[in-house]
Amino acid sequence: QVQLVESGGGLVQPGGSLRLSCAASGSTTSINIMGWYRQAPGNQRDLVAVIISGKGRATTTYADSVKGRFTISRDNAKNTVYLQMNSLKPEDTAVYYCKAVTVRFNEYWGQGTQVTVSS
Repeated sequence: QVQLVESGGGLVQPGGSLRLSCAASGSTTSINIMGWYRQAPGNQRDLVAVIISGKGRATTTYADSVKGRFTISRDNAKNTVYLQMNSLKPEDTAVYYCKAVTVRFNEYWGQGTQVTVSS
């Protein structure tokens, strides 16, 4: 079992920055993929960014809408994944969820954290 707890959401003005954190606990050594998703009211939950652990350097993937503005990173010592969000836009407003996938393809979700971009 893996437990995920997100933090770092809040209200920010357009053009501002936020950093989200997702702390994993439990069977963390079995995790090889971690990602951030977001869901705005009335919309489906969409991929924002994913980081895949591997031998040596990790691999990252981003949604086109956030490329160049968001950065996903992982601190293995702290079992935490981060999402640095810069140049935020009103359309980035959503609940952001952390997801972990284990080597056996079990999926776990956090409870979500609200990000609101508004002046």
